[in-house]
Amino acid sequence: MQVRLDNITKRFGNTTAVRSVSLDIGDGELFFLLGPSGCGKTTVMRMVAGFYIPDEGKILFDNDDVSNLPPHKRDTGMVFQSYALWPHMTVRENVAFGLELRKLTKSEVKKRTDAALAMVKMTERADYRPNQLSGGQQQRVALARALVIHPKCLLLDEPLSNLDAKLRLEMRTEIRRICKEAKLTAIYVTHDQKEALSIADRLAVMNAGEVMQVGAPREVYLKPNSAFVANFIGETNFIEGVFAGYSHGRVEVTTSLGAMIAATLPNDPVRAGDKVTLSLRPEAIRLGDPPATAPNIFDGTVHDTVYLGEVAQHVVNLGNNGAVALKVFELNPRYVARDDTKLSAKVWVKPEDVVVLTK
Repeated sequence: MQVRLDNITKRFGNTTAVRSVSLDIGDGELFFLLGPSGCGKTTVMRMVAGFYIPDEGKILFDNDDVSNLPPHKRDTGMVFQSYALWPHMTVRENVAFGLELRKLTKSEVKKRTDAALAMVKMTERADYRPNQLSGGQQQRVALARALVIHPKCLLLDEPLSNLDAKLRLEMRTEIRRICKEAKLTAIYVTHDQKEALSIADRLAVMNAGEVMQVGAPREVYLKPNSAFVANFIGETNFIEGVFAGYSHGRVEVTTSLGAMIAATLPNDPVRAGDKVTLSLRPEAIRLGDPPATAPNIFDGTVHDTVYLGEVAQHVVNLGNNGAVALKVFELNPRYVARDDTKLSAKVWVKPEDVVVLTK
């Protein structure tokens, strides 16, 4: 099912929780709504589910306007953060409950319940009760209960937030596998960037009730359109500068460190003399001897290292008196500065890894 949000707005009293949000979610797409707490992502999902009615705009399922339909008529399944399983029912009874309400035959209920349990790998625990299951197993049951009604759209509201780190990693891939096997359109709300980057087909980054950027995970990470998106999706370093010009595929920006070269212009129009911000991902900054013809080479001092084995996280000071401090991630680290030690190193970054932002 295709889902379209056409300029939807939702207000609660004098507070506008969602402002003029428009999104097109494709058939079979695993689409993430991502943003900090209070950004409006859960309100958007609740409007899609039918728990809230938009004050303005439309919600369309396959070109049908469902904006005013109640939840039970929208053909969606929802997985909540809290699992919401009936404690007195077995796994099988929890999964079958929605089908029994729809008054399906016993044979059809059994057939679809068995299929849903098999999909989430819970067949062997069909006769357990929720208090006999781990958190990850309970989440699988909640998924099966949503899938068993054969929804056209699956809605997941921070479904992994109550799980420990290891289970979250396991369930990420399981949720993607299940959605793709069932060929479901799925909308997934989270504030966890790694969750979104690892399994989304596309994602929308929200802030203050508005959509800031929409795109594939790699596109949004490597080419953020604003300082907010760059800072929210992963980690980054910001350096303020002035746009100096563009020629022969090179963008020159004047900074406190000197001239820096980027490979691409920002999305918005920019003229010589305009203030811009450079975004440098910590893993894109290199330490050590650069190629002879490389631009963006600076003398730095490495200190405050967090050594993690395969990677080290450094703070590197550049410029006069270390005025600019950069976070640098070094894979297979050679530089480890402990306590009060400081190590000198060349610092360099490729032009294609320098992102120029105007907002």
